[in-house]
Amino acid sequence: MPEAPRAAENSVVSDNNKEVLQFIEEVTTNADEVQKSVLAEILTQNVHVEYLQRHGLNGHTDRDTFKKIMPAITYEDIVTDITRIANGDKSQILCSQPISEFLTSSGTSGGERKLMPTIEEELARRSQLYSLLMPVMSQFVPDLEKGKGMYFLFIKSEAKTPGGLPARPVLTSYYKSPHFKNRCPDPYTNYTSPNETILCSDSYQSMYSQMLCGLCQNKEVLRVGAVFASGFIRAIRFLEKHWPLLCHDIRARTINSQITDPSIREAVMKILKPDPKLADFVETECSKDSWQGIITRLWPNTKYIDVIVTGTMSQYIPTLDYYSNGLPLVCTMYASSECYFGVNLNPLCKPSEVAYTLIPTMGYFEFLPVHRNNGVTNSISMPKSLNEKEQQELVDLVDVKIGQEYELVVTTYAGLYRYRVGDVLRVAGFKNNAPQFNFICRKNVVLSIDSDKTDEVELQNAVKNAVTHLMPFDAHVTEYTSYADTNIIPGHYVLFWELNVNGSTPVPPSVFEDCCLTIEESLNSVYRQGRASDKSIGPLEIKVVESGTFDKLMDYAISLGASINQYKTPRCVKFAPIVELLNSRVVSCYFSPKCPKWVPGHKQWNNMN
Repeated sequence: MPEAPRAAENSVVSDNNKEVLQFIEEVTTNADEVQKSVLAEILTQNVHVEYLQRHGLNGHTDRDTFKKIMPAITYEDIVTDITRIANGDKSQILCSQPISEFLTSSGTSGGERKLMPTIEEELARRSQLYSLLMPVMSQFVPDLEKGKGMYFLFIKSEAKTPGGLPARPVLTSYYKSPHFKNRCPDPYTNYTSPNETILCSDSYQSMYSQMLCGLCQNKEVLRVGAVFASGFIRAIRFLEKHWPLLCHDIRARTINSQITDPSIREAVMKILKPDPKLADFVETECSKDSWQGIITRLWPNTKYIDVIVTGTMSQYIPTLDYYSNGLPLVCTMYASSECYFGVNLNPLCKPSEVAYTLIPTMGYFEFLPVHRNNGVTNSISMPKSLNEKEQQELVDLVDVKIGQEYELVVTTYAGLYRYRVGDVLRVAGFKNNAPQFNFICRKNVVLSIDSDKTDEVELQNAVKNAVTHLMPFDAHVTEYTSYADTNIIPGHYVLFWELNVNGSTPVPPSVFEDCCLTIEESLNSVYRQGRASDKSIGPLEIKVVESGTFDKLMDYAISLGASINQYKTPRCVKFAPIVELLNSRVVSCYFSPKCPKWVPGHKQWNNMN
């Protein structure tokens, strides 16, 4: 099986690029052979683990036996095994190698983050995928090695399981690893931000210091970005609010007193030079009435923005276009807590045309055909468990059909076997024999602002908890829907409520505010962390609409061709005319008065012992 090249070092950039592109050519041409080899290697390494023995694999490492015997699963099917490992059981339950940590998925189970097992060697595999990105990009944008990337990268809070294993987001794990901190010189990871600024857990200090370093090196910046589009826009809004302080520090070679981390202060001072001319320039640009094109004005050599703008992040594209004067929006790679998957081989394509080529060495990939539900939400819903016929529908990487949508199913070196990731992909084409996929959505997700994902059932339960505040006033919610409002940053959830009020006493505003907070308290920990800690989500809003509004909504849907017999109120709306219709009938608005409770960790661990 071909081995991915290591990251480039110093003067061998062009040779490394050729080596990387040749590697991609080989593994995509021989995709099925590589996939067979990957599966055999995973099963051979883990041949004696309890999970495979339990299902009767009995030492077989061939694909046919694996597909015949092993079931496709969801998180709920292995949560007992995960709990045992989290509690300190060091048996070979899922994997022969020791589980080194858990990666916390932004998908949730029972309102909490899922824990994905991982092993030490996976860090090297993820690093290898990163090493493919710059050689691919260099085919389209020359001379990137001659400058730097201004990327806003952050760590998030982590915890330990009762057994002592770290549990943290996948990017936090990567940034804290020697693979990142001690990385070899590589144009892809030549950032304006020193490691110390990225590894600071205080989000304000981290953002301020990264922005200060980015401004001080503005002429060297050739590309800018963050992980998600929402994160990059948050950085620009931070600049809008704090540019006077930043200009002061640039002019005087000082660091704001709120930056108290000594390691950050030391690292930034190595970059910071007294530069009144630059301070005047930044002040002039930031003082202008319009911030249109602010990115190309402050960082004039920027060639593209590197952020995820697929799936729910597409809602931020107009804002990015405004701030950048239409710079290319580049989505370079596709990854998750479960596994790193693939890269975009045509990075300068339109955001709507982004297609990821799955790299066959990263894991063993299968695909479950899915079909859309009818409805305004355009959501996809699939059963948690598969019957025998559906199990047989699972197809291998090279056997998917162009235009068909599939749920991704993955088998990993770290102990996931035929695990349903929950991502819905559409086949856009092929690179040699390896398919290229458009990311469509996360299944069942109706609301998302940042890394949060709220599904219809969770939203319904949250509303059910909230409406108890209305009972003393003999009022109840007759219909509701929601949408993610990203017109201001940070974005926030909006719920439209139509009420039936039978009581004689009007419902006070404070009661609706209590409803807002109860909904937020009822949502998952990823949402609550975004609200309380990361500040990446704004206060939830309830908009009360006139009586008869949802009848108007149904009339409008039927006018667009919906069946009156099959119509049901969508629990999330995205179509602009529908949002406008709802907003035109709002009679009052209420916001959550404070942040919901959130503490680092995983509440389910309290019950693991």
